[in-house]
Amino acid sequence: MTRRAPDIDTALLRAFVLLAETRSFTRTAERLGRTQPAVTLQLRRLEDAFGARLLARDRRRVALTPEGEALLPMAREILGLVGQAAERLSGLDAAGEVRFGSPEDFATAFLPGILARFVETHPAVHLSTACELTRRLIEGVEAAAYDLAVIKQAPGRLHPGARPVWREALVWVAAEGARPPARDAPLRLVLSPAPCVYRERATEALAAAGRGFDVVYTSPSLAGAAAAVRAGLGITVLPRTLVPPGLATLPVRAGLPALEETVICLLLRPGAPPAAEALARAVEQGIARATGLS
Repeated sequence: MTRRAPDIDTALLRAFVLLAETRSFTRTAERLGRTQPAVTLQLRRLEDAFGARLLARDRRRVALTPEGEALLPMAREILGLVGQAAERLSGLDAAGEVRFGSPEDFATAFLPGILARFVETHPAVHLSTACELTRRLIEGVEAAAYDLAVIKQAPGRLHPGARPVWREALVWVAAEGARPPARDAPLRLVLSPAPCVYRERATEALAAAGRGFDVVYTSPSLAGAAAAVRAGLGITVLPRTLVPPGLATLPVRAGLPALEETVICLLLRPGAPPAAEALARAVEQGIARATGLS
């Protein structure tokens, strides 16, 4: 006999997604306006419905199980579709201005298609978009200059309120066909100006490994940095999936230190208009499609 699919209350999915984002039952309860035991019960009901353990937890941390990792993008998509249906059927289609910020590399790789679809399906929204470094985007959200921003964060050290969307490995990148740098020579680096998450990861990893380096070229744009690396001025650090044509990932045998992953997050301004939340859902779903998470 075929097993009947369980009927899932979207409130349970919402609690699960918040737990995945905050990694805290206390913070999730605060955001939902419920007690911690109530959130624990919601998770237990969801796990019982699927017959799978979704979170591994102890006194210090909350982590997703492999089943939880598999469910997370689907849960976000379901909640996004429910939100869209509520907007359409209640006559409350998103409208008004949304001020949106993103790092340039992410904007170049992912946003054109996502934003084009959003504008087409939300014609009453006026979208204003700008590219900036992560720290300035965070400052902009906190100063109410942005309603929503894509930000890069370190695993386990997320900015309060940041909604994790995607984890990405960082890699060392050189010109295509270039020889790996000599192990006994200082590395020549092409980096964005401070404050930059990738710059911090590169310099901290090299300092921890006792490897000398020299920042020979600084560019605020991905195109400028890529051109400098392509010309052979030095090497840089990029997410694995954002390495542009003409550049290549350096192999492990090059002897460069490993780099910590980066977490792509959304940061929504408290009190942001409903249209900003609609855009956040569109970005989450677009990333899931583009990275194969959906």
